[in-house]
Amino acid sequence: MAARADDQKRKEEFLKSQAPFTTNALKIIIQMVDWCNKTPGSKDLVDEMLHSILFLGKINPVSFSPKDIIPDPDMLNALKEKYSRAFDCYLTHLPRRSPFSFVLDMIVLQKKPENENQIKTSLQSLVQTLDPQFLVSTTLCVSKSNRSVSRYGVSMSTTGPNAGQVVIAASCLSFWDDYVAGAVMTYYPERGHEKDKGKKEYFDGTFQLPKDVACQAYNIQSEQPIDPCKSCGNMFGLSTDVKKEWPYGNCAEVESLSNMFTNEEEVKNRSKPTSEKWTPENRQKASESVLDKLNHVLKMVNFRTWKGGFYTAQ
Repeated sequence: MAARADDQKRKEEFLKSQAPFTTNALKIIIQMVDWCNKTPGSKDLVDEMLHSILFLGKINPVSFSPKDIIPDPDMLNALKEKYSRAFDCYLTHLPRRSPFSFVLDMIVLQKKPENENQIKTSLQSLVQTLDPQFLVSTTLCVSKSNRSVSRYGVSMSTTGPNAGQVVIAASCLSFWDDYVAGAVMTYYPERGHEKDKGKKEYFDGTFQLPKDVACQAYNIQSEQPIDPCKSCGNMFGLSTDVKKEWPYGNCAEVESLSNMFTNEEEVKNRSKPTSEKWTPENRQKASESVLDKLNHVLKMVNFRTWKGGFYTAQ
């Protein structure tokens, strides 16, 4: 009997520990809808963010339905009416990014890219109202060259290795700039080699960021600068003494550099990978390996309805 009571207690504590997912989700949705009403051209950001949250709720260890996340029936119905596709597709399509990336884009759209301090303050104000465990990025990265505006990125706002691996794979295959995605895919774990953080033997998409490009990460809460981790050093040639390897693709530097390369061809061209293993054939093989691992993780989290589509706002 005592063992059964202990099991029950553990189960209840685990359920309680997962509850901040829904409270954070609701706060973020309410804030983004409010901002959207004041920010022209931002509806797509709310649309994709909603889909991303609904998808992550579905694959969370305690699965949350749209009704769990948005308990007010009037609000739920209003959102379903305005963003029907997000609700129709969260069980069939993968998000291209994690939710906080859309929050960042909204803030940059509002504050304008040149107003770095306002962007940091706005992010910090929101993060301080949220539980740090769910749907929240811890890090912001700012990348800029001598001739460019600042380009921003946040770390993955997923919880646990499975959700992280799913969204990192999805971003590699559907959203990130091809050079940045190639650098991440160089290290993305292969099925059966999950413990191995080494490079793929057959593909190397890593590159050296030009010396005149600054790529600086900050803690969103404290606004203190953060040195690049070993993973970012390995992928982008960023100088660091940090020994910690975060999962490849998790860091804010990835999204920030992807945004930079997408918008600044000249900087991208100077960052071209130089390895002999960087060939179209090898890249295709790496993409297939990422897709294979992604399908494997989706089965592990009991998401069996994916047909290969990535969600974009219509």
